Amino acid sequence: MALDTTVQRRMALGRARDERMRALAWAVLGLILLGLSAAAGSRISGATADEEAFLAARPCVETEAARVTEDCLHTIRATVLSAQNAKSGPKGVSVFRIRLRAPVPAPADQPFDLNSNGDLAYLVKPGEEVEVTTWRGVQVSVRQDGVSETLPGLPDEATMYVGLTLVVVWTTALAFVAAFGGVRRAGRLTTGRPVTPRVGFGWGKALAVLIVPLVVSFLCMTLWDAWTAAAMTVAIWALIAFPATYAALRWDRDE
Repeated sequence: MALDTTVQRRMALGRARDERMRALAWAVLGLILLGLSAAAGSRISGATADEEAFLAARPCVETEAARVTEDCLHTIRATVLSAQNAKSGPKGVSVFRIRLRAPVPAPADQPFDLNSNGDLAYLVKPGEEVEVTTWRGVQVSVRQDGVSETLPGLPDEATMYVGLTLVVVWTTALAFVAAFGGVRRAGRLTTGRPVTPRVGFGWGKALAVLIVPLVVSFLCMTLWDAWTAAAMTVAIWALIAFPATYAALRWDRDE
């Protein structure tokens, strides 16, 4: 009996040592994720400021247009050099690519891709004149004969940076919770007290951590602009994340 007790004691101490090592690994991972969340969060302010500046931008007046002021919408009238269907990106997406005849100021001197099934794809021909609107070196839209198409890549995705940051923040919190649980289990094993089993973290919970913040941020981006969308993303995410995390930590635990 004494031998069995000694063996059980050694096994408990070995399990406690393993729990401490797991807790250390989770803590290190949490610190790494904390740095990543800080790096991702630092981009939110700049992205939101750019979005606000773009939303507040107005067409340039003549004196501003002459100086190509960055904070106003600059309209460039130019002749089309070529307009044809092309493939874009590694997936070979079909686009309608337009090149303007030189000389034209940047960024209109670069080719730009329109929707291959858009109205302009059937209207624009080489030798015709189009209007290209730019802002801070970004191509905003193309217009011809009253038909306009907005180009992708505009500063309207600041809220998605919030969603990505929240993914890392949530993962960081779970890593520190796991580290705390490991330390607690190690202490209970060392003193011979009953140990609460570890909470499993399957694919369902992992996908929830990734999907929920991104879905919330996308929905907020469609309803609000700039800082309002960012704040609502955090608020709605918090209402979901905290109860969900608490429920996950209590799931399948011994009563």
